[in-house]
Order: sequence, then structure tokens, then C-alpha cells
Amino acid sequence: MQKAQKKAYKNGLRVVTIPMKENPTVTVLVLVGTGSNYEKKEINGISHFLEHMCFKGTTKRPTAQSISHELDGLGCQYNAFTSNEMTGYYAKGDSKNFKQIFDVVSDIYLNSTFPELEMEKEKGVIVEEINMYEDMPASHVQDLFDSVLYGDQPAGWSVLGTKENIYKMVRDNFVNYKNSHYVSSNTVIIVSGNITNKDVHTEVNKYFKDIKSTTKVKKVKTKDTQTTPNILIKYKETDQTHFVLGVRSFPLDDKRNMMLSLLSGVLGAGMSSRLFLKLREEMGVAYYVRAHSGASLDHGSFQISAGVNNTRTEEVIKEILNECNSLITKKVSEEELNKVKSFIIGNMKMSLEATDDIANFYGGQELMKGEIKTLEDKIKEIKKVTSNDIQKMAKIIFKNKNLNLAIIGPFKNKSNFEKILKF
Repeated sequence: MQKAQKKAYKNGLRVVTIPMKENPTVTVLVLVGTGSNYEKKEINGISHFLEHMCFKGTTKRPTAQSISHELDGLGCQYNAFTSNEMTGYYAKGDSKNFKQIFDVVSDIYLNSTFPELEMEKEKGVIVEEINMYEDMPASHVQDLFDSVLYGDQPAGWSVLGTKENIYKMVRDNFVNYKNSHYVSSNTVIIVSGNITNKDVHTEVNKYFKDIKSTTKVKKVKTKDTQTTPNILIKYKETDQTHFVLGVRSFPLDDKRNMMLSLLSGVLGAGMSSRLFLKLREEMGVAYYVRAHSGASLDHGSFQISAGVNNTRTEEVIKEILNECNSLITKKVSEEELNKVKSFIIGNMKMSLEATDDIANFYGGQELMKGEIKTLEDKIKEIKKVTSNDIQKMAKIIFKNKNLNLAIIGPFKNKSNFEKILKF
């Protein structure tokens, strides 16, 4: 895998290039360090809405159609995304079209005009996006889990925002938010594929020379005040109960995160993982079950999610807690741990085969942590984790007071779940 090369400009703008001479494509990705964690309650959802609006016209390309027509004509794949702490804009296409692709992506990022007519139409689109996810319990339960985990603070709010907020937003909201957050010190440009460093920096100097260079906005620190287990139930007549069970964990820069990733792998990595074998193969109560750990700048979480038979939900939660507890009482065997390591390493390699995946891999690290580790660095960290580390981690995070449970299903009463929510 090619190594990334970084250059920091005097105004704080960072550029990461990953030359890949044998690859026929190029990906241009621009990341900005903002998302729902940086929002105020009355404009929750604006980071995501702004991302949509950047495709609705620029000073150079005045309509959404002019943007899409040009990128489609280049044979590109293109889109944008918003999370709680970053927003990204990208296009991937034939490397011979690099300069034109860079021109379009930079124009979207820097010169969007936010036409009011388009904004009013897009409100309906985003409200339907919210409706879509609310009709998908496996996805919507993730928002509920964040809410029960963090409560009424930015980390507990939906990236999409609320319908009420969306309808109230006006053009000045977008202009002010973009001026505050889309600044040089908060921006990382990543280009991966069949390009040279010289070509990339020529285009950066051409298009980004006038990017705003004010100080980036800091986010409100996430509070952690939990002292007892929390449960949130959304009653819905469903054929299957969807739930997320989990605990708070560590912020992004905590070195224990790799241990936690391996712990989640033991429970949920692949069809030979403990939870898959227990819930699907042995009990026959679930089609999917996943274990996952994630980290943001000042908070993190470990979670287990599943869609299960309505009548056996309590039984399944008990079994999951038993499996978690077993990691406290008994060390994972070397054979099982090595299998999990091989699974994670193999999947990591396969996830980095394309230029867009590589751009996200390096760009996300630079934006969030200000450092870049290679695939080989990550593999070394994985291999260092021991069975003792897994057991130590289980003892740290699996405590009754830390437990959180979000459920979507045909339930109205918390009491039965309160009785079983303990290790």
C-alpha cells in the first residue's frame, strides 16, 4: 500500500497525497472538521443540510444540474457525507480527468451559493430522508442509542436533525455556519490515485489560495454523568425487535481503543464470532448481530446490535450479557484471538483496495487526529493485543452502571428490561 505524503500550508490547510501509479482512477476528497457535535440545538441538522445545499449550485456552476451533468459526463462516482464530527465531499474518476474533477469538487466546497428556491425544495427531501430512516428500525435504533447514551447534548442528537429545525432554517443559517466552520485550519484535501504531488499542489494553489483562514470553531465538551443503567423504548408494531446494547468507552486518542476493537471482534467479527454462533446458529433468533466500537474526539462507545424474535428479546439480551461477562471471568484462548486478528486484518486490507477507500482511510486520520498511520502500523497494533488485554478491557467497560439499552419493538414497559440489565 502506498504511503501518504502530507503538506501543511501557512494558513493551516492540510493536503494529503497518495500517489498510486498503477491505478487508473483518482479520488479527490475534501474533509472539514464539523458535524452535528458542533451544532446548537436550534440548528441541529444544519451540517447535513449544508452538505446537501453545496450541490445546488456554485458561482461557476449555477445549478445542481450543471454540477451533476459535468461529473456524469466524466464518468465519475461522486457524493458527500456528514457524521457527528466531519463532513466530506468527493468525486472519483479516470485519473486523466484529475484537473477537471478537482475543479468541480473544490468549486462545490468553496463557492456554493445556497439558492433559496432550492433550499425550500431540499427541505422536503431531507424530511423524507428522516422519514425513511425512522421507517428502518435497524438504522433508527442507532439514533435512539446515541440519545440514551448522551442525552440532550450534541453527541446525543441526530446528524439529520429534527423536522421542525429543517423547516425553520433560512439561507443566513447556511452562510453563517459555513463561514465559521469551512475554514483553512479545519480543512483537509486528500487526493489518491494516479497523480503526482506536484500536480496536486498546483491545483490546490490555484483553487484554495483564497479560502477563509479564520480560527476554527471549537465544539462543546461532551458530558458524562451516568451513574445507573439507562433504557429507551420506542413502541412500534414490528415483526422483529431491534435493539442496541452498549456502554460508553474512550475518546479517539486513547490507546486502549485497539484492545476494545479486538474485544468487539471476539464477540461479533464474522460468522464464527461468539454472538453469531450463539444467537443465529444455536438459538435461531436473529438474522444479524453485530458488535462495534467507535470513537470521537472526546467520547466513544461500545455497542452490540441485533434484530431478534419479539417473543425472545429478553432471553437474547440475557445471553448477550452472559457472553460479555464471560470475557471478564475467562481469558480468550490464543487460537480464538489469532483468528479474530486475522479476520480484522484481512477485512482491513480488502477495505483499502480502491482509491476512494484509501483517501478516507488517510484523510480521516489526518482530520481527526492530526497524524497518519499506515496499514502496516495498524496491523502491528492489532498483533500486540493479548488475551490479558482483552480480559482487562472487559473488566473496565462491563459495569452495571455503564449499561445502556435502546429498543424499537412492540414493548411499552421498561420494568422487565430493568430487571435483566446487569452483568
